[in-house]
Amino acid sequence: MSVATFDPNAPVISVTDKAARHFVSKLQSQGGKLVRLSIKNSGCTGFAYVLDTVESAEPGDHLVQVSPELQLAVSPEAVPVIRGTEIDMAIEGVNRVIKYHNPNVVAECGCGESFSVQE
Repeated sequence: MSVATFDPNAPVISVTDKAARHFVSKLQSQGGKLVRLSIKNSGCTGFAYVLDTVESAEPGDHLVQVSPELQLAVSPEAVPVIRGTEIDMAIEGVNRVIKYHNPNVVAECGCGESFSVQE
């Protein structure tokens, strides 16, 4: 049997270089100060990711400094659901798509809109 330990200083999420460049570009074009990641109840399986460009973090947000140009705020409700997630940018045909590699996901809906985690 192994014992997992919780490191309160470990980042809640990580962001690939491609995704970071995308977010920095969005912030520059939209004038926001940081990217905020939250979740909402949605779809047939439970949760959906929500990304917004915002001027400032909300009270209780966890701040992740991705690079000198990019800071992410993660809502406190999202932390247990997304802990350990890697955010990536993929090119699918002519579209750029944000991909979430979330180790906590146990099911996703067929269209990819929502996901559920083990409770």
